[in-house]
Amino acid sequence: MGNEQPLWSPSKEMQRKTPLFQFIGWCAERYEKDFADYDAFYAWSIAERGDFWSAVWDFCGVKGERGARALIDGDDMLAARFFPDATLNFAENLLTGNGAGDALIFRGEDKVSYRWSWGRLREEVSRLQQAFKALGIEKGDRIAAMMPNMPETIACMLATASIGAIWSSCSPDFGEQGVLDRFGQIGPKLFVTCDAYWYNGKLQDVSAKVKTVSEVLKAPVLVVPYAGDAKALAASLADGRTLADFTAPYQAKDLEFEQLPFSHPLYILFSSGTTGVPKCIVHSAGGTLLQHLKEHHFHCSLRPGEKLFYFTTCGWMMWNWLASGLAVGATLCLFDGSPFAPDGNVLFDYAQDEEFAVFGTSAKYIDAVRKGGIVPKDTHDLSALRLITSTGSPLSPEGFSFVYEGIKGDVHLASISGGTDIVSCFVLGNPLKSVWRGEIQGPGLGLAVDVWNDEGRPVRGEKGELVCTKAFPSMPVMFWNDPEGKKYRAAYFERFDNIWCHGDFAEWTEHDGIVIHGRSDATLNPGGVRIGTAEIYNQVEQMEEVAEAICIGQDWDDDVRVILFVRLANGLSLDDGLVKAIKTRIRIGASPRHVPAKVIQVADIPRTKSGKIVELAVRDVVHGRPVKNKEALANPEALDLFAGLAELRS
Repeated sequence: MGNEQPLWSPSKEMQRKTPLFQFIGWCAERYEKDFADYDAFYAWSIAERGDFWSAVWDFCGVKGERGARALIDGDDMLAARFFPDATLNFAENLLTGNGAGDALIFRGEDKVSYRWSWGRLREEVSRLQQAFKALGIEKGDRIAAMMPNMPETIACMLATASIGAIWSSCSPDFGEQGVLDRFGQIGPKLFVTCDAYWYNGKLQDVSAKVKTVSEVLKAPVLVVPYAGDAKALAASLADGRTLADFTAPYQAKDLEFEQLPFSHPLYILFSSGTTGVPKCIVHSAGGTLLQHLKEHHFHCSLRPGEKLFYFTTCGWMMWNWLASGLAVGATLCLFDGSPFAPDGNVLFDYAQDEEFAVFGTSAKYIDAVRKGGIVPKDTHDLSALRLITSTGSPLSPEGFSFVYEGIKGDVHLASISGGTDIVSCFVLGNPLKSVWRGEIQGPGLGLAVDVWNDEGRPVRGEKGELVCTKAFPSMPVMFWNDPEGKKYRAAYFERFDNIWCHGDFAEWTEHDGIVIHGRSDATLNPGGVRIGTAEIYNQVEQMEEVAEAICIGQDWDDDVRVILFVRLANGLSLDDGLVKAIKTRIRIGASPRHVPAKVIQVADIPRTKSGKIVELAVRDVVHGRPVKNKEALANPEALDLFAGLAELRS
């Protein structure tokens, strides 16, 4: 990118102290290798994946039986299996911390604050484990949670994993349909919810939503007290219990951990629902654990007792990533609510008070802090902070500069990118390399990441598709309700044979870093939150006034904003009242994040000959890019309606 100087470079002394540097030396001795530099080690991690991931297991001290075989059918992306003979338990590996410090620290805006020791966490997990078993929950059953990012959520997840059940969560700001579109597909045996939550200083009641969802799911409901009246909510449900009542019969005792295969399902995460209801992505306990240990330990240099923070909800895979920090022995700093309540300093106050070592957030948050005139470098003591990570959407070059100019001058800034699909990162930080403005430092160890053009050839210095050319442990086990694997193959492997195609436009840099230029599919990403267009259509197209709609993401102000085009019922014109009604419907039915920045009336919407609307084509027209395959459209002339619109220039 022509940058003359890096923004940050680790000294030789800093490098030698990192777990990554120590791991490279350990592997060199174990496998009798001479790694000339990090790049040579990375190349080995790809060429010898079985040895590499075995080394991660052993060096990080994974509890379990590894077995003799590390990888079988490694050349076939869909057939490959890592550690087919291994057994382990995910929760056991996260509950090994025994330090005198805290396991979990929580703040709910400025309304709620408390902390749990490691002993308290294990006690809560023990009682929940016993209560789950008494309810008849067994290996393979699902527990679904609509919860804030609070300690009780972590405890419920760990208790779920301890018995081999499968955990799935979303945040409480999802609308009824958004919750049911997810949990309605997986048949949970228990629904966990809060009684209310705080957002932007205001109490948000969820009782009506919980009643509706529980009636459809037909599962017992566990109500966790937070901001409302848990007893009243539980009493109003057909089969509701408060957390206190649920665990009251049980005394904490030694935890039992079901030993399970490496590929046993741990989490069900959800795609954004671009072309229908969200896809249910099933992730394994072993793959998730190894991948997160690698990222936390080696890419983030996380150590026992350090404070790890990520601003996330329980509906984003970064919550799952954050939770795994317990496996390193880190203290998790949890936050729920608005990062600007009561004001824009709330997260930096938290970072200062608790001495965060790692501060994770979104690119949009960094940009909002910059635009808000907040300069933490001048107002807060962030001396303990050594790593800032940013994800959700590409961090702009201006965002990179602001971190060093406005937050901390000597911090390691790691822009990271991956996703729900792999519950981790394809490209991320590297404590042994320099940080260059606007660039992600490089691919993750053990991940054969590349950038390919449309012809399926690797390219340098030009944009292309981000791909992974070899199997890796945190690939999904499967999609739920996809017995033949058709949806799974279609999601990642239709573009290039036996190659994972991730759906990001990316580019290698002259420093061997990566720049992500945005999504190459129709997923929306406003403010770093992945949003599916189908979830918006499910709301607006139920309105009598709206005949049809199409939604795209428009690149705007170093981010993406949601643009909704509507074809109205005959004779109607779009006015301020209808725009407000549309936005309100989306806010209530989906979530506040789904609300479009602009609603624009159009006379027609382009579609294929089979009747499918073409979001990508409309997005290309809006951005002034040529549209491919116009011959596949039934009404290609409709594309002209979206070109050069004045409303999209402001």
